[in-house]
Amino acid sequence: MSETEMTAGRQFIAGRRVASGEATLLSLKAADGDATGHRFYPASREEAALAAQAAAQAFAAYCETSPETRARFLETIADELDRLGETFFAIAHAETALPLARLQGERARTSGQLRMFAGLLRRGDVLGGAH
Repeated sequence: MSETEMTAGRQFIAGRRVASGEATLLSLKAADGDATGHRFYPASREEAALAAQAAAQAFAAYCETSPETRARFLETIADELDRLGETFFAIAHAETALPLARLQGERARTSGQLRMFAGLLRRGDVLGGAH
């Protein structure tokens, strides 16, 4: 996902960016309440239902995957998190007022945990027969 797509403010449902309404919400800076310039489209009831349906379908397909496929999936998520650039950190810092070092550390912790779980899936000894 490009940083432009990341800041588009639309829902990501079943692999597509969607926004059915025209009304938007403004992203605000935590430090002073000023607008950041980013707008978000509130999800409609229909979009929420579509997202739930798409998630259920994706989960059914995911349940049929092998531990190796799941491990690669988690590693792909970690790789994408690690690729998030300065735009992501600037927005997160403005919206939360958290220090950049904290945000970067949280990203590293999260991607590290995803890779750890990928390793556990590959080891297989913690699955208890449920995979």
